[in-house]
Amino acid sequence: MSVSRLSLMFFAGALASGCSSLINQGEESPLNTQEVAVAAGDEGLKKAVETGENGDVARNEPLDEAIAPELKDAARDAREKLDNPVQKTTEAEAEAVEQDLWARLRSGFVLDHDIDNERVRDQLNWYARHPGYIDRVVERGSRYLHYIVDETEKRGLPAEYALLPIVESAFDPFAYSHGRAAGLWQFIPSTGKYFGLTQSWWHDERRDVIAATDAALTYLDRLANRFDGDHTLALAAYNSGGGTVSSAMRRNRNSNKPTDFWSLQLPRETRHYVPKLIALAKIFDNPEAYGIELPSLKDEPYFEIVETGSQLDLAQAAELAGVDVDEIYLLNPSYNRWATSPDGPHRLLVPVQNAETFRTALAQIPADQRVSWRNYKVKSGDSLNSISRKFSTTPSVLQQVNNLDGDLIRIDQRLMIPSASKGSDAYALSASQRLERKQERKRDGTKVRYTVRKGDTFWDIAREHRVSVREVAAWNGMAPGDPLIPGKELVIWSKTSQPTVVAANSTRGKAMVRKVGYRVRKGDSLARIASRFSVNVRDIASWNDLNTARYLQPGQSLVLYVDIRNSP
Repeated sequence: MSVSRLSLMFFAGALASGCSSLINQGEESPLNTQEVAVAAGDEGLKKAVETGENGDVARNEPLDEAIAPELKDAARDAREKLDNPVQKTTEAEAEAVEQDLWARLRSGFVLDHDIDNERVRDQLNWYARHPGYIDRVVERGSRYLHYIVDETEKRGLPAEYALLPIVESAFDPFAYSHGRAAGLWQFIPSTGKYFGLTQSWWHDERRDVIAATDAALTYLDRLANRFDGDHTLALAAYNSGGGTVSSAMRRNRNSNKPTDFWSLQLPRETRHYVPKLIALAKIFDNPEAYGIELPSLKDEPYFEIVETGSQLDLAQAAELAGVDVDEIYLLNPSYNRWATSPDGPHRLLVPVQNAETFRTALAQIPADQRVSWRNYKVKSGDSLNSISRKFSTTPSVLQQVNNLDGDLIRIDQRLMIPSASKGSDAYALSASQRLERKQERKRDGTKVRYTVRKGDTFWDIAREHRVSVREVAAWNGMAPGDPLIPGKELVIWSKTSQPTVVAANSTRGKAMVRKVGYRVRKGDSLARIASRFSVNVRDIASWNDLNTARYLQPGQSLVLYVDIRNSP
């Protein structure tokens, strides 16, 4: 890879797994959870490494379908922008860099890279066979890596921790896994809430570069302290929960076996999680040994934090800063809509070279002119809910800007409504536009638009159309565990010859599907369990993140969604 590709800062790849845990008020801390949440890293890479397949999944499988090749007619596609974040420099400029980010990163490595383990070798072999994969993900992470390295150093943590977004999300800021994990660090909703990451219609801090990095490193630091400074155990716990790791250690202790990471019987996902990180660290520590050429990366920040003080239209922000609006979204992926959240945080990340221009221009614009406004006359049948949906805002925002005490509005009443300053195509990386592209992407089967009704479940809908639960969720930018809200429109690529529509008075509305736990018995197989409970093998695999090519183990716990009318 030519050094002229400059300032591309970091890597990534592989697979998955997510900041697991559960916690609401009164529930246990994520440090004690025993739940594994699989992240949105490269599923194809995971399968290739674990099965020995050699196909170039790095090229054939996009890391995030939400960032599709066709983003908008009048602009470069966002994937290219994500993969080419910085301007190229001359070789002379690159050679002038005496201390680059790679050297700084290597100086902070702490983990044992010399471990002789088959799982590490498998990961190394795959990466070495696919240098183009490393090349592309290095470029993708360049916006974020310098900041993450900075924060890791401030906490005295191993530099390898700065590589975790590679394993978690492949540095895709919009990554969303079937386990409901989101962002660079792949926080699931409950763990994000535990660490103070707000999740609203306007803003999801699990995707916020600043807030999520702080939460992730705080989590890792606590886990390292819990396991007496053993960072491999801390990393394993980040993936599968502290309770899972502690239980595995207790079992080994009771059997007079070693309690180090490599000796523990952990979930499959976790057994490959730490080796992935070590393999990546080894490669970036000595890329030449693996036939990989890295660019010289300047040890300089990519972005600055600019305080805005109020809500701001993101297209307007891009114009003020002199950058493409997609660049604003890629640096600020937490904003779901066309503007920052009216409730804050009132800040934006802006490329360093554009930060002062942005500050100066923004100071000239009063707060009430930083979003566009529409004067709307209330009609018969209108409600704050219907109006907010129509104009891509929320009832609370309408109440706030119009000084309303409650939900009541009257016919002919005039409302001021914040609205986008440009057409929807100008906000190609907003949540609604990403979802629209995902839903419109051509799949196998007959396209059906389905409106969710009360009592619907993913299981019901998938069974009607002879597809898997995971497919229905993925086509609609959701995870199988996400709630289905009545009135929500889904796109389904049905495998039935004549897709049926369930009547409103059908037994579905009687909530006959129940979540049940099942413990695998000797002689069980996925096919046998599926037959027993009248479900699909693919769905069982989806609900439990199983590799259908692997054997079930007696005593293994499964989650099933079973129609009790068909239960044995």
